[in-house]
Amino acid sequence: MEPEPDRDDIYREALALHAEHRGKLEIRSKVPLETRRDLARAYTPGVAEVCRAIQKDRNLAYTYTLKGNSVAIVTDGSAVLGLGNIGGYAAIPVMEGKAILFKKFAGIDAFPICFERYQTDFVDQVRNISPVFGGINLEDIAAPRCFEVEEALQDIGIPVMHDDQHGTAIVVLAALLNACKVTGKKFEDLHIVVCGAGAAGYAITRLLRCIGYNPDVCQSVREIIVCDREGIIHRARKGLYRNKYKFILADETNRSGRTGTLADAMEGADVFIGVSAPGIVTEDMIRRMNDDPIVFAMANPVPEIMPDEARHAGAAVVGTGRSDFPNQINNALAFPGVFRGALDAYATRISDEMKLAAAHAIAGYLQNPHRDHILPTVLDREVTRAIAGAVKQAAIDSGCARDL
Repeated sequence: MEPEPDRDDIYREALALHAEHRGKLEIRSKVPLETRRDLARAYTPGVAEVCRAIQKDRNLAYTYTLKGNSVAIVTDGSAVLGLGNIGGYAAIPVMEGKAILFKKFAGIDAFPICFERYQTDFVDQVRNISPVFGGINLEDIAAPRCFEVEEALQDIGIPVMHDDQHGTAIVVLAALLNACKVTGKKFEDLHIVVCGAGAAGYAITRLLRCIGYNPDVCQSVREIIVCDREGIIHRARKGLYRNKYKFILADETNRSGRTGTLADAMEGADVFIGVSAPGIVTEDMIRRMNDDPIVFAMANPVPEIMPDEARHAGAAVVGTGRSDFPNQINNALAFPGVFRGALDAYATRISDEMKLAAAHAIAGYLQNPHRDHILPTVLDREVTRAIAGAVKQAAIDSGCARDL
């Protein structure tokens, strides 16, 4: 593993890189424009015949245009990285970065669509740009609005996925499946604590319950307890009615009705999954977990507990969101392959089955996982191909593929 570069050096180099290239993304023509005949075929009058064909059958847009290999990366700039609500202009560099990851790892043409501030008609705006794209990647939209936007766009006929939710959840599930192989724990017996009830925490929790999937392939875990800033989420907690999604978490988790703090939740747990805040987990809290606990401390840039501290306290497998520690858990491992598979299936949406297929493909890619290597690297393009194939098949099997 190459050493982690100095953060200040990276900041300086990043500014220089972006200034030199005026951003990271460009558009190039696939066809020649050297002669009058070239122009007549690519533009007028020839293009009129293509338009007439698509007018008769909209599905021909997948044949005659970029639609079948394009994704819009849509944000309102309300929750960008760890920077918060910085707006659409300041979000452009992140969305450009995501676009080049799509191209590099999955061959997908993606483009940033950055709205300056959240508008009441945001959903309609996204809906109205959908004809040109084969998929919509929602990005860096604050909770709970991100849930509402994603739900409202599920009927537009193309895959819409909020990557901060589902990309993260897919990789967490893959990491957990392989961590179980390393520790000998059974997935269906796990007692899991999820710290953080925002976009990532909500999606992780729901995916770990394996909603709507074949129980012979992936069974639901025994118990999940979710914590937020106020402690354990439980059915009797006051004020849950103010947040529909925390109410759903309360209804679907914590069957034992446990109350109290994060420390109380971790008592006797097998797994800690943190998508919350730096330094909130102590070695004593790890020691109060079951033997050989699995700890995914994913707060960035400072995790909930540092890996060496978690191991010192007895953790058998430790993962973080950082590239300078073993077992980086990062949604970049999932989203290129998920969208590649969805586009290859001409999918109308991304189903739970497709997400779970992606997680199993990632986990299964490693033949012999061990405590410091439970996930493949983001830079391995073969992982993307494995995910894409599994997702495409799951789209077909779950009735989400379009027959063109």
